[in-house]
Amino acid sequence: MQIRKQSFLLWAQLTCLCVFGAVAPVAAQTAAPPSLVPVPREDPAVVASAASTESAPGHFSSNAFRDLFGQTIGDFGRLPSKDTLTWLTIGAVAATIGHSADRPVSRSLSTSPALDRVFASGQTLGGAQFQLAGALATYTIGRVTHSPKVALVGGDLLRAHIISQTLTAAVKISVGRTRPDGTPYSFPSGHSASTFATAAVLQRDLGWKVGIPAYAIATYVAASRIEEKRHFLSDVAFGAAIGIIAGRTVTVGHGDRKFAVAPMATPGGAGVSFTWVGQR
Repeated sequence: MQIRKQSFLLWAQLTCLCVFGAVAPVAAQTAAPPSLVPVPREDPAVVASAASTESAPGHFSSNAFRDLFGQTIGDFGRLPSKDTLTWLTIGAVAATIGHSADRPVSRSLSTSPALDRVFASGQTLGGAQFQLAGALATYTIGRVTHSPKVALVGGDLLRAHIISQTLTAAVKISVGRTRPDGTPYSFPSGHSASTFATAAVLQRDLGWKVGIPAYAIATYVAASRIEEKRHFLSDVAFGAAIGIIAGRTVTVGHGDRKFAVAPMATPGGAGVSFTWVGQR
């Protein structure tokens, strides 16, 4: 048992380097380091102009999904970056610290009948099907109604979910941790990854007025996974980091970044610092 615990702690500390190294060869094919190359955003005027060439308001070109697929391939190439490494480090540290509290937190959240009703919606809200359906609906509505902003948000959500679910599945298979209910593939939480990916995209595209409620919902979903004995605290912590990485990767260059986020050392532990950097 002690050996398994030590192995998990070591894996959590080194996961950021493993995932980062796995995608590094893709980035090496680009002309310059992805973290240093500004990714141009689609000009709404250009998107609107392209949309105006469609034959009718209800027409939905198949090129839209082909273009979206191409952008997603590019997203995987942008994964190796300082921002990704920062958030992987935060996730690994949080998972390592949370590992010692996994079982106490699980017991405290799963023994109250009242909490069953409170967290009943978490399974549905955080499910990949629900999240992907919402993203697809947003993207389709934006394209059909010729609304560049709506289409942009929907496209970003779809791409973020593809990245988050791909990374989550890869880590789940490699770790093979048993869930609190005895079933396999506990680490990390896919529900947490999905909802935090959504929150990161909404915050970057629409600002903190939308981002704060979105992050609150993502936290609720993460807590529900612990309450339902589907995940441990460390599972949802690392899942949240994966989701944030996915959301930030597909929104490089979006919005007004008013805070810079970075890990920080504190006496006897670690934390996260938020630095005001103003409007961009």
